[in-house]
Amino acid sequence: MDLGTAPLFDLSATPADVAVEGVPVTRSRELLAGIRDDQTAITEHEISKIRRIAEWAGEHVVAEGAEASTVTERGLDTGLPVAGPGAPLISDFAVMELSALVGRSLDSGRSYVGHVVELAYRLPKTWGRVLEGRVPVWKALRFAESTRTLPADAAGFVDRQLAPIAHGVSWAQIDRLVEEALVRYDPQAAEEKRTAAQEARRVDIDLDRVGFDGTAEVTATLDVADALDLETAVARRAKLLGQLGCEESLDVRRSVALGEIARQDLALDLQVVDPDTGEITRTVPGRRVELIVHLNGASGHTADGAVGRFANTRTPISPEQVKEWMGTPGTSVLVRPVIDLNGHQPVDSYEIPDRIRRQVTLADHHCTYPFCTRPAERCDIDHNVPHAQGGPTCRCNLNPKCRGHHRYKTSGLATCRVLSPGTYLWTLPSGLYLVDPTGTYDLTPRPGTTQPSQPPADPADPPDE
Repeated sequence: MDLGTAPLFDLSATPADVAVEGVPVTRSRELLAGIRDDQTAITEHEISKIRRIAEWAGEHVVAEGAEASTVTERGLDTGLPVAGPGAPLISDFAVMELSALVGRSLDSGRSYVGHVVELAYRLPKTWGRVLEGRVPVWKALRFAESTRTLPADAAGFVDRQLAPIAHGVSWAQIDRLVEEALVRYDPQAAEEKRTAAQEARRVDIDLDRVGFDGTAEVTATLDVADALDLETAVARRAKLLGQLGCEESLDVRRSVALGEIARQDLALDLQVVDPDTGEITRTVPGRRVELIVHLNGASGHTADGAVGRFANTRTPISPEQVKEWMGTPGTSVLVRPVIDLNGHQPVDSYEIPDRIRRQVTLADHHCTYPFCTRPAERCDIDHNVPHAQGGPTCRCNLNPKCRGHHRYKTSGLATCRVLSPGTYLWTLPSGLYLVDPTGTYDLTPRPGTTQPSQPPADPADPPDE
């Protein structure tokens, strides 16, 4: 059969014999007609429901500043501002009852009633369109959610602009319209909102959930000018990577481009200029980021099944990922000897050599204060017994403390004794705490006993005879 010229259906067949995907056309039409009827009924029920809720709310209005209209065992009923300025206050107890009726939590019920009240009282033109069935109920309630924080005149502006086009308007258009209304009718609030948004700018690089796949999530909120500059730089670099022969997808090239931009910036020498004279006061040399990985063979001296460890995030890493990193242009590889974590090689100076600092951070993975989990790489390396009092600069007397806990110990309010490498006894105003590689244990004697609480027994240890 020539599929290019064969008809989709045999037009000579009776309607009952024609089928689409195995279903007779007549049956398909019946199902579609039934679905249309169901949809119409659902729409009518939704409109009826919110109309009744609006009427119900009107029956439970509490005058602002008036005495409570209802007294129950739980106290006085109060008027709840469920919608924006100018909308009536609704009895809080009544909302509790309705929330249970419609199967919603109290917060969800309050929000739902608020959307209906907002729509009926502050967006009357849109409300009329909803009752006529010209705007879906779910969409109108979403409009109401967007306008609840606007002044009354601003909400009226949105309503006038929105009602004629509500059925086909996009969420982006709604957001822009609400923003315009706020700027028009409450410029002070708009400026406060803008300032708050600027102060909330941030960049988050989530290194806590780095896994074997070797990727990390990055989220950011930027000034729009900065965002446009970043987009241009990433797009330009991604395009260049493609022209240079990179066969990865555009999304992957954009990701690689952002990393290259970061490495290029780190390599730059930054000059600090006096703002008054223009004189270069100092130069900050460029830096490189150090990735620390450990590789161990899974069996014997072979690499089969080997799993690496990414020391920067303390997560497993694929040897293949390590190979890719080593192949990145400009990468230098430094193979260090195995470090004896219990080694004892003190120095006379107060300054801590890199080899000892590395030994300490590898041995104690985090701040040694009770229950603190700040990574050792981001902690101060503290002389437990001060160097001025004879404390050696050695692994036996050095341990990581985050800046806050370091200051707390230095103040004299807390003391720390090294019982053995990796095991510490802290004395705080609240009691005694033992910190070892398995965690923190409160050794403070409990009321009514002279015995402190004990660390749990290792399940691998045999029971006492």
